[in-house]
Amino acid sequence: MNESKRQKKVARLLQKELGDIFQKDKRNILENAFVTIMDVGITPDLSIARVYISMMLVKNQQELIDKINHRKSEIRGILGRIVGKQLRIIPDLEFYIDEIQGNASRLDTLIDNLNIPPADVESEKDNNDKIS
Repeated sequence: MNESKRQKKVARLLQKELGDIFQKDKRNILENAFVTIMDVGITPDLSIARVYISMMLVKNQQELIDKINHRKSEIRGILGRIVGKQLRIIPDLEFYIDEIQGNASRLDTLIDNLNIPPADVESEKDNNDKIS
C-alpha cells in the first residue's frame, strides 16, 4: 500500500493517541484487558482509520472488539477533543484484531515441530572437499 506522507503522519498520530486513550480508560471500555494498537491504516481521503489491535489476557477477542466497535463513537469523541486542533476532520474508526502475532506463534510452533533429520557428516565432508 502506497501511503502519502500525510497519511503516514495522521496514522502515527492516531496510533499514539488511541494508545493513550486505551491506556487511561482501561476499566471502562476494555475491562482490564491489555491492548496494544499495533497499526493504523488510513484511507487516502483521511476519512476512515482502520485500527489493528493486539490483545493479551483476553479469552474472547472478538467479543472485546465488538464492545470497542459498539463504543467507537465515544472513542472518536475523545480522540476529537485531543487531536481536533491538528485534524480538520476526525476519521471514522474501524477496529480489527491484529492477526500477525497469532500467525507468528503458529509458524513458530510449526517450525519447532518439524522433523528434519540431521545432515550426514560424511556427505558434508565430501561436499566441502568438492568446493575446495
